Amino acid sequence: MDPASQDINLNSPNKGLVVDNTDSLSDVPVEGAVGNSANPLPPGLTEEEAEELRTELTKVEEEINTLRQVLSAKERHAAELKRKLGLSPLNELKQNITKSWQDVQTSNAYKKTQETLSQAGQKTSAALTTVGTVISKRLGDMRNSATFKSFEDKMGNLKYKVVGPRGNGEAVGSPTDTTPTQENPPF
Repeated sequence: MDPASQDINLNSPNKGLVVDNTDSLSDVPVEGAVGNSANPLPPGLTEEEAEELRTELTKVEEEINTLRQVLSAKERHAAELKRKLGLSPLNELKQNITKSWQDVQTSNAYKKTQETLSQAGQKTSAALTTVGTVISKRLGDMRNSATFKSFEDKMGNLKYKVVGPRGNGEAVGSPTDTTPTQENPPF
């Protein structure tokens, strides 16, 4: 067995078998290849016109490749300039977001939405103010009611019973406190 004709790919199902290399792929025509004479000419096109179109196609493809190379070189140069200027992709992203936000803020849709929300906020504020006024009035009415007055009187009597006549802010001593307080302690 000749080692050159043996399939050595370990993942191949034919591993270790002799491979027949007598069939060459160089004779197989490739579809869409430029200069392929095996393809029939489209109707209404002469061999001379087809050759001219193939030549033009080759030139255009070469120009495309040249332009790709030029673009790639320009992109590398721009990246180098940005690096020298200290412009990072993150800074560019921040600038793009800032610009986009400014664009949004100047759009008509944003202005209309902002105006609508502002009006809604003003109406909500007015409604809450009205509710607060109504609640204050109701609490005032409740405080002037006979039930509240009776409750207030009972609490006053209870305070008098607990604190005594000194309930107007003076300190009250504990009933178990037998030593009088000293003005100047001995320390």
